Amino acid sequence: MEEKNATLNRLHPSAVVVGGSSGIGYETCVRLVNRGWAVTNISRTQCDNAKVINISADVASGTEAFDGIASVAERSGLDALVYCAGCSMAAPIEHARESDYRYLFEVNFFGALRAMQAAIPYMRKKGGKIVLVGSLAGEVPILFDAFYSSSKAALGMLAREANAELNGYRIHVTAVLPGGTATNFSFKRKVYPQEENGSYSKPVNRAVAALANMEQSGMKPSRVAEDIFKVITSERPPIIKTVGAMNTAKRIATRVLPEKFTLYLDERMFHQ
Repeated sequence: MEEKNATLNRLHPSAVVVGGSSGIGYETCVRLVNRGWAVTNISRTQCDNAKVINISADVASGTEAFDGIASVAERSGLDALVYCAGCSMAAPIEHARESDYRYLFEVNFFGALRAMQAAIPYMRKKGGKIVLVGSLAGEVPILFDAFYSSSKAALGMLAREANAELNGYRIHVTAVLPGGTATNFSFKRKVYPQEENGSYSKPVNRAVAALANMEQSGMKPSRVAEDIFKVITSERPPIIKTVGAMNTAKRIATRVLPEKFTLYLDERMFHQ
């Protein structure tokens, strides 16, 4: 039966979604399987879509996730890799614990890097698409979420560098940048308790509330997933893809307006 399934999967384009159990990753899995792709999700919890194959693994622990990418590529081929895994923490830089921000970078950045390293050897043979789900927060900083913003900024640079290296192999890497998106991510954010934030306590609380409100009143994850699908199926996708006209305008503004002015606006937004 396993050999039969492997043969069937080769008749369809094959994708691995890392972090496809919920939110943007889940919606990406749904769009792909509904449009004829063979999809494998790699995450700690399963994607509950019956058409999606699941591999249980934690990108921040061990090699199971990255071995899983290789096993899918060997069995079914690998046309696309989408890295959606991510976490966030709200804490002042002064008081942030090293174990917390190292874990965040393991999930948000180093996991993406290792996933790419697992996929590239297979994609070099016939090309492929790699999508790294970044964030507008990598371009516009979020108060008291410095490590999340920094990790997403790093993904954008990784996409630029990877394109320069891999262009000759027909491997295209795109960092997709959503803005505020209404998912459970808002409620999974690690928020330091008041007693650990010291004199930053009230500003942290205001910033966390403003960020959650912005996310929950933002776009649906299905909107982001649709852009991811367009990137995957584009012949020559962009290196950086901002989702939504308003977010595109915000990103352009950060590059045109004086740096101190954009930081002032950012501070006002998260202190309300």
